[in-house]
Amino acid sequence: MSLEFKIISLNCWGIQFVSKDRKNRIKAIAEYLANSTYDVVCLQEIWTDHDFYLIKDEVSLVLPYSHYFYSGVTGSGVCIYSKHLIEEAFFHQWPLNGYIHKIHHGDWFGGKGVGLCKLTVNNFSVNVYTAHLHAEYNRNNDEYEAHRILQAYDTAQFILLTSQGVDLVVLAGDLNTLPGDLAYKVIKAVPGLIDAFDGCEVPRDEIATCENVKNSYTPTSLVKKKIPGQRIDYIMYHPGSKLQVTLKSYRLPLPDRVPYCSYSYSDHEAIEATLEISKNVAKNIKTDNDLETVLHDCMSVLNKSLEILVTHKRVYIGLFLLLMCVLLFSFAYDAPVGFSIVYNFGRVVVAIFAVFFLLMAILWNKIEKHAILAGKLSIEKSLKKLSEL
Repeated sequence: MSLEFKIISLNCWGIQFVSKDRKNRIKAIAEYLANSTYDVVCLQEIWTDHDFYLIKDEVSLVLPYSHYFYSGVTGSGVCIYSKHLIEEAFFHQWPLNGYIHKIHHGDWFGGKGVGLCKLTVNNFSVNVYTAHLHAEYNRNNDEYEAHRILQAYDTAQFILLTSQGVDLVVLAGDLNTLPGDLAYKVIKAVPGLIDAFDGCEVPRDEIATCENVKNSYTPTSLVKKKIPGQRIDYIMYHPGSKLQVTLKSYRLPLPDRVPYCSYSYSDHEAIEATLEISKNVAKNIKTDNDLETVLHDCMSVLNKSLEILVTHKRVYIGLFLLLMCVLLFSFAYDAPVGFSIVYNFGRVVVAIFAVFFLLMAILWNKIEKHAILAGKLSIEKSLKKLSEL
């Protein structure tokens, strides 16, 4: 007995009031999916209930089951639509999700994590996971590297611990990491996932999912330089112990533009994979990454982050003490004539910043430290287990 399982993943760039052409693009995405033959659809950056239900209503005939993973302030942004009954669903929120004061980045407000939907497809048990890792805003000075690595490790461990006895595991989403990056290696190596792209024959310079030169939202400067873009969206899989899974096809399914429009479906490209599941004798799954080396590399990054946190705490405490001195000094002198309102307003601003720096030093710093320590302890246990094998 064999089965074909077809899945698509897309970061929809659905930020309300910010993303260009959002309403029209979401409608176009819904119409495309309504005329599709997918078993499962994994979407990211669906930030509003309206967009989720709009797509749900449109695709109800071909994808009658769905689940939105609510989390954080704005919702996790990730959801799944399925041709098959979703028997169980669960969301694991990551302990580190960026910084609350980095409003212009906004990752913290999404309460990001990894979502799981359990399906039964023709008597095969299938676990579908979807995730959207923290964005990389500056590759040369990545302040979120430790956050992303911990998110990747949490995701990998979550998959490993929730997929025992399952016939097929599939992870699909925007992982915001390049092939070869440490976060990518962690996600593949810990649960033994296979990157579906590795089994296809599509040239690497034609498979960019972000800043693709054919995408209407790619900056003109990159298009002129013919920079091929980056592959940061993935479909990964792993078969059960008694099954064989073969990649039948892998492609970017969406056209360059929404039909009769000048814009693309999203600033990301969708990816599609068709897997064939059979009850044949399972092949040995070989991974490219040495798990022990990958975990040691993770430990190095986390140790460095703990050292940085010590410096941050000292800076926050220093700024708090400085502002408190300024505030106390201001009460020693009366406001200049005619400037009492401005003078008092200045005091309020100084007091607000002083409280902010104090909270960053004694609360936020501690939360981040504990999250990193929790990740370290878990990795240490994995390394100990590997050393005993």
